[in-house]
Amino acid sequence: MDTGKMDTNELAPEHAVAILANDYSFSYPNCSPVLSGLSWEVPEGSFQLMIGTTGSGKSTLLRCLQPALSPAGTQTGLLRVWDQVRSAACRGEFDPCVGFVSQSPDNQLVCDSVWHELAFGLENQGIDQHTMRKRVAEVAHFFGIESWFNKRTDQLSGGQKQLLCLAAVMALRPRLMVLDEPTAQLDPVAEKNFLHALFRINRELGVTVVVATHNPEAMVDYATSAVCLSDGKLGPVDLESLRAGVSPVESLRRHVVKDGPVHVRARDISISYPNTSTLVLDRCSLSVQAGSLHALVGGNGCGKTTLLKALAGVLKPRLGQVDNSALAHQAYLPQNPKSLFVCDSVAEELKEWQNACGYTDEDWLAWADRFNLLSRLELHPFDLSGGEQQQLALAKLLLTQPTLLLLDEPTKGLDAQAASNVAEAVLAYIEAGNTAVVATHDMTFVQLLADRVTLLFNGQDALTQTPDEFFADTIFYEPKDNLFAQMMEHVSYANKWAKTYK
Repeated sequence: MDTGKMDTNELAPEHAVAILANDYSFSYPNCSPVLSGLSWEVPEGSFQLMIGTTGSGKSTLLRCLQPALSPAGTQTGLLRVWDQVRSAACRGEFDPCVGFVSQSPDNQLVCDSVWHELAFGLENQGIDQHTMRKRVAEVAHFFGIESWFNKRTDQLSGGQKQLLCLAAVMALRPRLMVLDEPTAQLDPVAEKNFLHALFRINRELGVTVVVATHNPEAMVDYATSAVCLSDGKLGPVDLESLRAGVSPVESLRRHVVKDGPVHVRARDISISYPNTSTLVLDRCSLSVQAGSLHALVGGNGCGKTTLLKALAGVLKPRLGQVDNSALAHQAYLPQNPKSLFVCDSVAEELKEWQNACGYTDEDWLAWADRFNLLSRLELHPFDLSGGEQQQLALAKLLLTQPTLLLLDEPTKGLDAQAASNVAEAVLAYIEAGNTAVVATHDMTFVQLLADRVTLLFNGQDALTQTPDEFFADTIFYEPKDNLFAQMMEHVSYANKWAKTYK
C-alpha cells in the first residue's frame, strides 16, 4: 500500500486547523454544563493526548466532534472540525472526515465477519464495488489483517477486534481520528501493536489523532501535545510530566496467604466457542485459596473471561469440573458493566437488591459517596462515563456482601484516583476474609494487591506464582510506577473502609 498522504489530506491547506473551539459549552438535558466556555485548537497532523478525571467530560467532547455520535443536549459557542461547524442542526449526520474508535470494540463491531466489517462503512457510504475492494485490500494489508481476513469477528482476540475497528474506520479515509480509551481492554503486547499502528496512521498517512486516555505513559512517546480537561475547560499539559518509568512496586498486602482451604477450583476444564470446535480453554486448571486475591493474566483471547464465567457457573465446561462452594454467595462483574443495569437512575440501581440482601439506605449512600456518585444519583446509568459505570456496578455488587468476588477488568477506563478507590475497596474486601478472582491487564494492580498470579496461555494455566516471583522475570508484563501506584503507597483503607464490611 502507498504510505503517502491520503488524497483527502492532499487537498487540505497548509497549516490547517483540524479542531477549533471557542467559548464552547455543552450540557445534557436538565443537567449543569459538562463543558463550559472551552477553548481548543488542534493543528492538522497533531497526535494529541487528552487526559482528565473519570467523568470530566472527555467522552462527551470527543463525541461532539462526530455529529452521528453527538449526544443530545444544549450547546453554545463555536466548535468546528476542519471547515464544518458542529451544531444541533447537524446532529445525527455522519461526517466521513472524522473517524471514531471507542473503548470497547464489541460495542463498535456490527458484522459477523472481518471482511464484511471492513466493507460495512463503505457500503453505507454508497462506495462502488471496485473502489470498495481496493480500499478493503489496502487497509487489510496496511494493518496486517490478511491472515484473519475471513474469520468471524467473535473468534478474534480483544487486540484483533480493536485493530479491526481502527482499520474499518480508516477504510473511510478520515482526516481526523478520534479515540476514546482505545487501549483500556488490551494486554501489554496488544497495546503496543495497536499504538504502533496508530502512530503510523499519524506519521505516514498524515491523519490528525486525538486520544482520550487514563494511561498517557503508554503513548506519550507518540504524542506531539497533550491537554487536560478539568472543570469543563481544557488546559495544556507538558508531555515530559506524563512520562513514568517502570520500576518495582511493593505489595500493599499485610500478609501472604499460605496454603489453606480452596474456595473455588477448576479441574482440567475445556470450553469451546459457541457453534465451533475451537477450544478457548483446553484442560485448564485453577485453585483459589480462601481469603486470597487471585489474579488471571495473559494476552487478549487467552481465556481469562471464559475461565471467570466458568467459575461463576455462567458457562458449563465440555470436559472437566468446576467446584465452587460459594455459588449462592458470589458476585460477578462482567467486562461490560451495563449488563448489570436495569433501572432508570443510579439511586435505583444501588437500591435494587436492598430488600433481598437487607442493606440500609445508609449503606448504599455510603457506597455512592465512596465512588463519588452522590451528584449522579438522578442520572440514568447509561448517561454516566465508562469509569463511573464501572464503579457503580462494583458498588452494586459489593452491597450484597458476597464471599466470592469475580471481577473482569475492574480498573479499565479509570483515572488514578478512581482506580485507587476501586483497589482500596477490593483490598478491604479481602482483608475482611473474603476471596476474589480478578482477570486484568493492569499489572500494577496485580503487583499491589494479588496473592497469586496465574498466567493463561494456549488455553491452559501456564504457571501460578506469587507476584514477586512472576514479575522478577518478565519483559512484557511489568508493573508501572505511575500515579495510581503512587496514590496506593499512602493508602489508609483501614480507616476509610472500616464500616464497609460487616
